[in-house]
Amino acid sequence: MSMALKQVFNKDKTFRPKRKFEPGTQRFELHKKAQASLNAGLDLKHAVQLPHGEDLNDWVAVHVVDFFNRINLIYGTISDSCTDQTCPVMSGGPKYEYRWQDEHKYKRPTALSAPKYMSLLMDWIEVQVNNENIFPTNVGTPFPKTFMQVAKKILSRLFRVFVHVYIHHFDRVSQMGAEAHVNTCYKHFYYFVTEFNLTDHKELEPLKEMTSRMCH
Repeated sequence: MSMALKQVFNKDKTFRPKRKFEPGTQRFELHKKAQASLNAGLDLKHAVQLPHGEDLNDWVAVHVVDFFNRINLIYGTISDSCTDQTCPVMSGGPKYEYRWQDEHKYKRPTALSAPKYMSLLMDWIEVQVNNENIFPTNVGTPFPKTFMQVAKKILSRLFRVFVHVYIHHFDRVSQMGAEAHVNTCYKHFYYFVTEFNLTDHKELEPLKEMTSRMCH
């Protein structure tokens, strides 16, 4: 990783504090196990597989939080070049436009600028992952029946951040020497969501060509 890139990533330039796993919890141990696999240079395709004897919900929860932190950081590094002026619409090229919808202010899918969409998205995910009723932190507290549904929605929306960054801001990523880092994060994300079928194939469409070059 280049020095310039190290400085950018070390700044932890995210919109909000990271969600961390408490030491001593089962999820903290799983997080360490997942990180160890990556640090050992294990093939990403194998690194995402569910470790023997572990619970799928726990494994997904750990990865959702990790991807949230990492993708938040990636977007943070290019956010100075993603403004209401440069990106008046949250999109992935001319064919794909993403509209925001939630249970509060935006009851219907609404066209927003990319930075506004990103800000709402990160706020929304932060609320989900910090909600003990959805992402319980205590060992033995069961996950709700809706957990996978929420996890899928979070991951599908995070995929859109990759789409926007790759299609509209990749020159900035390259300029900073961050290409290898972003590509590795993307491959890790892609292998994970496809391993457990956590994202609709339609969502993956905008980066299909790039993914087939990079991951197959």
